Amino acid sequence: MAFYPRLFAPLKVAHLMLPNRILMGSMHTGLEGMKEGPGRLAAFFAERARGGVALMVTGAFSPNIEGCLGPDRETMMDAEDRDRHRAIVQAVHDAGGRILLQLLHGGRYSKRPGAVAPSPIKAPISPISPRELSSAEIEQTIEDFARGALLGKHAGYDGVEIMGSEGYLITQFLCLRTNRRGDEWGGPIENRLRFAVEIVRRVRERCGPDFILQYRISVLDLVEGGLSGGEIVLLARRIEAAGADILNSGVGWHEARIPTIAYAVPRGGFAWATRRLKEAVKIPVIASNRINAPELAEDIIARGDADMVSMARPFLADADFANKARAGDRAGINICFACNQACLDAIFDQRVASCVVNPRACRETELIYRPAQARKRIAVVGGGPAGLSFAAVAAERGHAVTVYEKSAELGGQFNLAKRIPGKQEFGESVAYYTERLRRAGARVLLNHEANEAELAGYDEVVLASGISPRTPAFPGVEHKSVAGYVDVLSGRVPPGERVAILGAGGIGFDVAIYLLERNGRTQLEPAAFASHWGIATDAKSSGGLAAGNPRDDKPEHRITMLKRSKTPFGSTLGKTTGWSHRIELARAGVEMLRGVEYRKIDDAGVHIALEGKERVIPADTVVLCTGQDPLRSLVARLETHGKKAHLIGGAREAGELDAKRAMREGAELAAAI
Repeated sequence: MAFYPRLFAPLKVAHLMLPNRILMGSMHTGLEGMKEGPGRLAAFFAERARGGVALMVTGAFSPNIEGCLGPDRETMMDAEDRDRHRAIVQAVHDAGGRILLQLLHGGRYSKRPGAVAPSPIKAPISPISPRELSSAEIEQTIEDFARGALLGKHAGYDGVEIMGSEGYLITQFLCLRTNRRGDEWGGPIENRLRFAVEIVRRVRERCGPDFILQYRISVLDLVEGGLSGGEIVLLARRIEAAGADILNSGVGWHEARIPTIAYAVPRGGFAWATRRLKEAVKIPVIASNRINAPELAEDIIARGDADMVSMARPFLADADFANKARAGDRAGINICFACNQACLDAIFDQRVASCVVNPRACRETELIYRPAQARKRIAVVGGGPAGLSFAAVAAERGHAVTVYEKSAELGGQFNLAKRIPGKQEFGESVAYYTERLRRAGARVLLNHEANEAELAGYDEVVLASGISPRTPAFPGVEHKSVAGYVDVLSGRVPPGERVAILGAGGIGFDVAIYLLERNGRTQLEPAAFASHWGIATDAKSSGGLAAGNPRDDKPEHRITMLKRSKTPFGSTLGKTTGWSHRIELARAGVEMLRGVEYRKIDDAGVHIALEGKERVIPADTVVLCTGQDPLRSLVARLETHGKKAHLIGGAREAGELDAKRAMREGAELAAAI
C-alpha cells in the first residue's frame, strides 16, 4: 500500500505544528444559521477531526448582519455568537483537531435586502441591487472583521480565515469590475488593495501573534475586470506583510462563466496558478479546487506547486480521508467525484448540504449506524447506487447480506455515467463500495437474476432493481435508426453524423456531451482545459482570461435535442453544473427545440410539429432519452410467497435518475432495518 510522506511532513505555522499538510477547506453546510446548528456542526467537525484532519475551516460567518449570504443570521458579531460557537471548538479540540473560523462578507452576493458593495453594481447571479458603502461604513466593516476575529479567538478558535476570494466583498473592492469608487478605496491598484490589507493588519493587531491568520486569495478571478496574475502577486505580498500566516487559494468568482469546481474540471487543474504565489511569498501557500485523492495532493506538493493542499467536498464524502491516506489505504477512501448534487446545489437552494456518496454528511446526529441487535439474512436485488449504499451499511452493521446483480459488474447507472466526459470518477465510487462490501463480508452474486423462490428464504428482501428506459408511443420508434441511450453510451450502437436526441433531461445532456467528446473536445488535462475555456496562463491578462474566443473544435456529430415540454433546456440540471453544459452545447452548435410534438420516425428523420408548423429533423441516429419506468415486477411475485419487499432507488421511483435520493434511501433503510 502507498504511503504519502509529503502530506504528513511537519509544517510550522503560527506556532502550531500541523501533523500533516491536508487542510479541510471551508464549505458552507446550511447548518450555520440554524437554531440547532452549533450541535450539529460540532458533530460534523468532530467526526472529521477523529478522521485525521489536522486543521479545518468552518463555513462562512459574517462579521456583521449586512454580510450574511442569506436570510438567516450567520454571524460572529457579539457575545451571543461567541458563546454559540464554543461547542463547535470544544468538540474539535476534544477530538484532537484544530479549527479556524472563516469570516466572510457577501457584499453584493448577499441575498438580503440592504446588501452593500464598494459600488452600486448588481451581481448577475443575485436579485439584489446593492447600495454603495460610505467611507465611514468601510471603516466600520474593517472594524467588524477585527472584532469578529477577536470574538472567534475568545470562543476558542485556533485562528481565522479571511475570505478574500470568489467574488465576495473583499474581492469586490480589489477589482475594477465592481469597484468604481473615486476616493481612497478605489481607482489605482494600491487604493483597491487597501481594504483587504487593512483587514488583515487590524485582525493581526487585535488578535496577537499566536493566532493563525489565514487569507483566502483568488489565484484566478476568471471574470472581465478582474485582477491580473501580476496584481494577485502584489496583493499576496501585501497580505503577507500585513501579518498573514498562510495563503489559501480560491479560483474564480461565482459569476464566472468558466467551471472551477465541477467534474468537468481536471483534477488539480488550477495548481499551476498557486505555484505563482508560492514563488512570490515566504509564507505557506495552499492549493485547492478539484483535489480529491492523496496521490494527487502528493504530486502537487512534490512539484512545488504548493506547501499544503485544501480539500472540502472530499471530507463530505469521507470523514476518515486523512487517516486512510496516512495508512496508505487508498482503496478505502470514498472519493468525491464533484457532482455537486447534494452539497453545493443544496446550498444555493438554501438547503442543508450532504453528499451523494455519503448520506451521513451533515446528518451525523440523525443518521446513525449502530450494530444490529439481531442478525438478519438480507437479500439485495440490484447492485446499483441504491443497492450498494444499502448493502454496505447493512453488512457493516452485522447483517448477513447477499447482493444479486444480473449484469457482470456492480455499479448500475454509475457504469454509464463514468463514460461521460468528466464523469469518469463515478467509477471510483463503484470501486469503493465494491471494496467496502468485500471487507464487510457481504456475498455478491454477479450475472445472477434473482427469482422469488430463492428470495423467499430471506428475513428481508430489498429491491434496488433500478429502472427500465421508457419507449415513447408514436409511429416509427422501432425504426432502424432508433437506439436507446444505454446502447449509445455502452458503445453497442455507433452513432451516425446527424443525431437527434429525444428528451433533454440529465441523460439527454449526458448523451450530447458524450457525442461531442468523440472528437476530443473535452479533455481532462489542465492545459487543454485552459485552452478550451479561454483561461490565460500568463501573469498579465486581466482576470486571467485569454484574448479572443475560447478554442472550439468542429464536432463530429450534428446534434439536435428535442423535448415535448416548453420549460427551458437544462432546467432540471444542477445549479452549479448545468450552466456549463449549456455553454458547451451552444458552442458546439447543438440545436435545441422545445415544445415539440412527435409525429413519426422514418428514413427521412424525426417528423415533428413545432409552433403549428410541420418539420423534419434529419437523423442518422435517433437516441431515446425519454424517461424511465421502475423495475419492480418481483414485488407481486414475492407476495405469492408471503414476502414483502422494501423498495429503494429507481425501483421505488424512476423519474429523473437521482443518485442522491437512491443512495440516501439505501443508507436510511440500512440504518433502520
